[in-house]
Amino acid sequence: MKKFEANSLEEAYELAKDEFNCSITNLEIEIDQQPRKGFLGFGRKNAIIKVVEKQDRKVYDNKQKEHRFRKKDIKIEDVSKKIEDSNKVATQKEPTLKKSHKKVPNIHSKEKIFDNFYEVGDKQQINEVIVKKDEQIILNEVKEGIDSLFSNTCYEIEDIKVEFYDNETLYVEFTGADSALLIGKEGYRYKALSYILFNWINERYGLMLRLEVAEFLKNQEESIHTYLEPAIATINEKGSFKTKPLDGILVHIALKRLRDEFPNKYVAVKTNVRGDRYVLVNEYRSKEQ
Repeated sequence: MKKFEANSLEEAYELAKDEFNCSITNLEIEIDQQPRKGFLGFGRKNAIIKVVEKQDRKVYDNKQKEHRFRKKDIKIEDVSKKIEDSNKVATQKEPTLKKSHKKVPNIHSKEKIFDNFYEVGDKQQINEVIVKKDEQIILNEVKEGIDSLFSNTCYEIEDIKVEFYDNETLYVEFTGADSALLIGKEGYRYKALSYILFNWINERYGLMLRLEVAEFLKNQEESIHTYLEPAIATINEKGSFKTKPLDGILVHIALKRLRDEFPNKYVAVKTNVRGDRYVLVNEYRSKEQ
C-alpha cells in the first residue's frame, strides 16, 4: 500500500492512478485525511489517501493492523487541549507557590470574553478562587504553549514575548516579518487569536490578557485616546457624554480610559437600535440615555 498527498482528493487520485498505471476502479482507496482550508489562515491540511491494487488488498490487510498518526498543521479549535496535555506533567510537579492569583469565572459568550480583556464586567461580582501558581511557572507554561501553537505554521515570527503586565494580567507580544498577518482585515484575526488565548489563560490561571501584535494594540490606543481628549473636556464641563459608535477593541479601550478618568461617574458600554456599540458617561446611577 502506498500513501499519496495532494491539495485535493482529486489530485491525490490522479497521483495514485499514474503511479499504479491503471484505472482508478482497479484500486482500493482509503482516505486517511480530508483536505481542509483551515481557519483564519491556520490549520490548513492536504488530502492524504492510502492506495493498494485490489488484487493485493488481502495481503495488505493481514499485515496492516494499526493506524499510525501523522503529525500535521495545528487546528485552532484543538489548541486549548493540546496546550493542556503538554503541561500535565509540569502541573503535577509544581513546587510550593510564591504568589496566588484571583480567578475570573468562566465566560461562555464570545462577546463577553472579549469584553473582559478590558475589564468591562463588574469587579465586585467576581467570585474569588485562588489558583496556586508561581509566576515563573505560569510564564513558562504559557510561553511553551504559544510556541507549540505556532511551531508548525509558515509565519515568520520572532521569539514571542510573555510577561506579567500587572498582578492580574499577562502581556503577550508577537513581532517579526509576518506578525502583521495575524491582525487580519479590520482586526478579525487579532480578535480570534485573542479569544483563543484569553479563554485558555483565564480558565487555567485566572488571569486577564493584553495582546500586542505588530503594535496593533498600541496604534489603536493612541487613536482612541486622541479622539477622547475633547470628549473628556466636554464631560468636565457638562457632566455627561456619549461616544460615537466604536468597533472592535476601540470600544473597550475607550471604556477603560474613561473609567480611569472618571472613577466617580457611571461609565458603561451601550448598544443602540442598529446594534452599534458606544460608551456612555453619566452621573453615577442617574437615568441612562
